[in-house]
Amino acid sequence: MDLSPTTHALTPYEQIALQEMHAWQQKMTREPSLGSQLAKNVQDKLGNLIPEKAHEIITGAIKQMVRGVLTGSEFISGGPFLDATLEEREARVRDKIGNYRKMGAASGAFTGAGGLLLGLADFPVLLGLKMKMLFDIGNLYGYPVSDFPERLYILHIFQLSFCSPERRLLTYDQMLHWEDRAGTRPADIHSFDWRTFQQEYRDYIDLAKLLQLVPGIGAVVGAVANHRLVDRLGDTAMQAYRLRLLKPPGFEMGGGLVIGQ
Repeated sequence: MDLSPTTHALTPYEQIALQEMHAWQQKMTREPSLGSQLAKNVQDKLGNLIPEKAHEIITGAIKQMVRGVLTGSEFISGGPFLDATLEEREARVRDKIGNYRKMGAASGAFTGAGGLLLGLADFPVLLGLKMKMLFDIGNLYGYPVSDFPERLYILHIFQLSFCSPERRLLTYDQMLHWEDRAGTRPADIHSFDWRTFQQEYRDYIDLAKLLQLVPGIGAVVGAVANHRLVDRLGDTAMQAYRLRLLKPPGFEMGGGLVIGQ
């Protein structure tokens, strides 16, 4: 499969995928609502309830994970999946997401039942699972995830999944013009804004992690929260790679989408 925006007549499956991607794009370009702004204020207050030690563990885990994604090889298994249709690729992607959902839910249930220390231990475990899933998905879509630009794209997928509405618009715009703006991307690990990355992610999941530390409900909360977080990330990854493979010319922020161009 040619890894460039689709120019041929779309198959029925690609037509459906493009329609789904269009609906997703509309959500990505939607202006932040008053409700989301109020929710962010509540989220900030709840974040203050989490012990400072927990914040330190979360921040440290994210920093090390970003470095590992940009420079390491621990997330890579196999090479790009080549010579396949979009339908064949996405069948495998859905299976992969389902497997990671189960692993994430199991981790959340186990650590959520173990009190504060095990609850905190779930954070780096889940973060590693999600990053490994993104590398696997990138491979299945045929992209060489060992290359630095593809690793940056993976981090953008992650940030798009777990960020504020304001940051979502900026991140989506960067991804929409990914190839066109290659010269504006970070050239190396030292240029990557990991502080904003970790703050956005930490703020997004504070409430779930806080409830996971509560005795009696931690196991249930941990399993459900992890299941949903992995599922959200998997769906965002699918749409983000469709954006590169199926994007017709002319779609801009808030613009229209013409199927089959």
